[in-house]
Amino acid sequence: MRTRHVLCIFAVVVICGLLASRTWADPLPGEVLKFQQLPLNLGLAPSLGGAPFPGHDELSSAYPIFGPSGLQTGWAGRFMADDFADKFDTPVVHLRWWGSYADNYTGGTTDFTAKQFLISFESDVPATPAGGFSRPGEPLLNQIVRKGPLAPSSGTFTEKPIFSDGAPEQLYEYNAELHLGKEFPEHANKVYWLKVVALLDTNNVRWGWHNRDYTIPDPLASTSPAVVPGEFLAGTVPAAGVVLPVFHFQDDAVTGLVSIFIDPADPLSPRIDQSEFAPTHYVAPLDGPDLIAQFSKDLAFELYTKQIPEPATLGLLSLAIVTFTLRRRNFS
Repeated sequence: MRTRHVLCIFAVVVICGLLASRTWADPLPGEVLKFQQLPLNLGLAPSLGGAPFPGHDELSSAYPIFGPSGLQTGWAGRFMADDFADKFDTPVVHLRWWGSYADNYTGGTTDFTAKQFLISFESDVPATPAGGFSRPGEPLLNQIVRKGPLAPSSGTFTEKPIFSDGAPEQLYEYNAELHLGKEFPEHANKVYWLKVVALLDTNNVRWGWHNRDYTIPDPLASTSPAVVPGEFLAGTVPAAGVVLPVFHFQDDAVTGLVSIFIDPADPLSPRIDQSEFAPTHYVAPLDGPDLIAQFSKDLAFELYTKQIPEPATLGLLSLAIVTFTLRRRNFS
């Protein structure tokens, strides 16, 4: 009987270990990828085997603005935003993206790197039949995340350099946990926009959001006919004796002016005003050969949700727990 008791405990431990081991490769245990646009990085990781170009960053930085009393009321600057849609009715809880500082300037002896980022999920204003480009609409959920250790629902982000030798600027990878209660309730096959803006202390430092490695498709993204055109092959470009595919999601990444106003009642969820929208394209030669400049660009980011264990795994775990409980009652 005691042997059976030990075996039951061992079964529970093993199954729990299997559940945990399947998630350790994700940003945090229990989080799984639901949308992915990897960065251009000379064909190096994380886009290993992708296009052999460094890519470039588009300015997405805002700086303090002050009211008549001299107190800071918010930030103002320029933003980048990109559209997305995936196949899952699951909330976004974690975000990963890539970017760099212009001319690698981060303040010299004083650290002026980003200590806060605005993350805003917004509605879609579709392109018009007359040829008008799509753009971000109303903010649906926005928040400020602060630099610090990651923990579930912590509202913090991390910044780490990744190997990018040969690129004009050092490339950084960012991971952010959204605040508790501020997870984005995304619906499957619905187009949204994501805005990420560095909130900086001095306009001597300029942060930019890096662009996507267009040679790597995203199988998680929505496609036609659910979303038209969704993720699709936009064309090809010749480069050094090979032909590179250009995958693209939906429409152009968009730039514009943004003002971010602190709400005293909820400082983590500011009010946003945006204007002067303009579409953006890839830039030669940083992003590829000359012909790449005719293609609308995407930005590099990933979205994660909470993992839902598979029914079979849940059944095994439940059976092990029930068996353990019954055996324990027999021993008492």
